Amino acid sequence: MNQTSKKAISIILKFSVLILAAVFIIHKLNDNSNLRDFQMLTAKLQSWHVYSAMTVLFILMLLNWFLESLKWKYLVNSIERISLWKSIESVFCGLTWAIFTPNRIGEYGGRIFFLSPRKRVFGAIAMGVGAIGQMVITNVLGSFAILWFIWRFTDASTWVLFALFFLTTIFSLFFLLFYFNIRLLIGLLSGISFLKRFKKFIRVLARYNKRDLIVVFNYSLARFVVFTTQYCVVIQLLIPEIPFFSMVMMILILFFIQSALPSLDLLDVGVRAMTATYFFSFITHHEVAIMASTACIWLVNLIIPAILGSVFVFKLNFFGTPRN
Repeated sequence: MNQTSKKAISIILKFSVLILAAVFIIHKLNDNSNLRDFQMLTAKLQSWHVYSAMTVLFILMLLNWFLESLKWKYLVNSIERISLWKSIESVFCGLTWAIFTPNRIGEYGGRIFFLSPRKRVFGAIAMGVGAIGQMVITNVLGSFAILWFIWRFTDASTWVLFALFFLTTIFSLFFLLFYFNIRLLIGLLSGISFLKRFKKFIRVLARYNKRDLIVVFNYSLARFVVFTTQYCVVIQLLIPEIPFFSMVMMILILFFIQSALPSLDLLDVGVRAMTATYFFSFITHHEVAIMASTACIWLVNLIIPAILGSVFVFKLNFFGTPRN
């Protein structure tokens, strides 16, 4: 394939990504009653209060994806040196891809095409390490939040609670031990027949020692704190009387449930709303406000970054050809 053909195909692919993202975003924004509810609810509040909360929310969104960019840069550091700005570009570009692909799988494509062709598979595995770190935190904290929920809102006996606490602790320790011994995956994956041909790529896991995994874990934990804070800000804005500790625990449960449900980012707002409504109904009767809060977070954390990331789609280098 000559350079002219590569450039033509590259342009077609880039515009296809932009068109798909635009169609999905416009469709969901035009058909989102929860966002309209959020506008209606905030119209009754003092404008300075709403503007302050939305400003904090937007700043936290930028901080969230900046931390993810730092984590991504750190993860690929041993594979290919990239600048912080290039890391930011690739993260936001990945969000544009993720918006219309199942389980955010497009996020991988949006990032690895910023790497040189021979490093892309390694980059995908490195990104997987970061995703596992985020998953460990979500599962560990979420499982204990569910245990709290059972203790607080069910009639479970002491023995049942003790057994659940034991199982939750084992569950959490498994995730933590698995993550901090991620090199063990090399032997496990290499033993699978159809993966043996990818052994040289799988061995990239050996590059991450305990210190590296701790750094990645800390980035993931910082991100978790940031988007938990976002939910707290919005819910407190709409329901200021809600108990703070109970609210945080419900948010942790929400993250845990979401992580286990496969969905599109754009459809995920419905999943978030239904999950949040059920669990928050135990501590508040403001169901509309809860659904409106999840829609607001969805807009700020996913839709706005996806729109910003569309600018960087044009920087994708599908064929590894030199840029002018």
